[in-house]
Amino acid sequence: MLRWVLLILGLGAIAWGAASLAEFPGTMSLTWQDWRIDTSIGVFIGTLIVLAALAAIIYRIWWTVLRAPRLLSRSRHERRQRLGYEALSRGLVAVAAGDAETARRQARRAETLLDGRSLTMLLSAQAAQLQGDDEAATRFFAAMRDRPDTEFLGVRGLLTQAMRRQDWDEGMRLAERAQQLDPKSEWVMSALYDLQKRTGRWADAEGTLKRRMALHQLPPAEAPRERSEILLKQSEAGSSEASLELAKKAFQADPGYPPAAARYATLCIAAGRHARAAEAIERTWAILPDAELTDIYADARQAHDALARVKAMQRLATHNPDHAESRIAVAVAALEARLWGEARSNLESIAGEDASPRVCRLMAELEEAEHGDLARARTWLLRASGEAPRHTAEPPAAIIAGAAEVRDLVIAESAAAEPLPQRG
Repeated sequence: MLRWVLLILGLGAIAWGAASLAEFPGTMSLTWQDWRIDTSIGVFIGTLIVLAALAAIIYRIWWTVLRAPRLLSRSRHERRQRLGYEALSRGLVAVAAGDAETARRQARRAETLLDGRSLTMLLSAQAAQLQGDDEAATRFFAAMRDRPDTEFLGVRGLLTQAMRRQDWDEGMRLAERAQQLDPKSEWVMSALYDLQKRTGRWADAEGTLKRRMALHQLPPAEAPRERSEILLKQSEAGSSEASLELAKKAFQADPGYPPAAARYATLCIAAGRHARAAEAIERTWAILPDAELTDIYADARQAHDALARVKAMQRLATHNPDHAESRIAVAVAALEARLWGEARSNLESIAGEDASPRVCRLMAELEEAEHGDLARARTWLLRASGEAPRHTAEPPAAIIAGAAEVRDLVIAESAAAEPLPQRG
């Protein structure tokens, strides 16, 4: 639009000038040495315009001739750049597709055309990785690390190489350097955190976890479990004086983490704080029951005989009565106390079509211990191994025959199966 406006204004100015000359004609005389020229003003101005146009054309030709080598060089350079970036793009696509040969070929072409740009070195390194040439990949990443503009990419590549070969110490050194280069990178923080845990640097891992939380790099739901795990590891590695306090912090960070509750309760029992240990187990049981906690809870309640253990498990089960682990805990204690009715009522409530192998083995133990019913016990053991239909109908008489042989089979299968939870 603007160009049209300017064009119209220019044509209007020319028309106005021509009209002015026509309205006020005049003559002009030019004398130079023995020459004299008489002409009108219009002809003189027209001549000047033509001469100016010729001068402009001659200058343009002269300028083009002078710049021709530079223009040709720039054209060749731009063409190489275009072809190089095309090769680079194709190479990156080949890397994404896992085509190692195409990636290597395009990387070499891009390296020739682009004169060692950072992305070209990255493509070459990734192509070498695809071909399994870790030594070549390491050389490319090391070259990138030595350049200020590609140092971070080089360090990241070397870090990936170190983690792949499980060189945790080298990986830690590279991760710390990567953090210095980009302290807010989510990938760097995650790698550093993982390496700190792998190398047992739990105090450093706790600090890194806090930074990740401050940068919102960790889902809020995962943070308590991660903090609890770190504090638990510090408790296990710490001195006896600090272990209990660290275990308490681990438990408080995530009461639903059974290992933390088990550690805290065990140390409380060792310190003579049985009631506090029992409260910790009950709090965790209400969130996530775990078979590991039953023996510790029995110790916390000082249930040293079978009947006392049954009462302790019944009390623990009240904190999560509908969970299968609660029923199993009571059933296991009842089996040890030979309270068959209590054991059966708890096991049969969870021994349906989808009963777990653990429940099936407990039912087998109950059938053999209460009634000496080896055939039914064998049926439950077969269900535990997935080799029998999921029902408890009476077995045929042929299975009942040969009780001694069946007993030997039950004993053999019980020894090969997953052991029952320890009691007492």
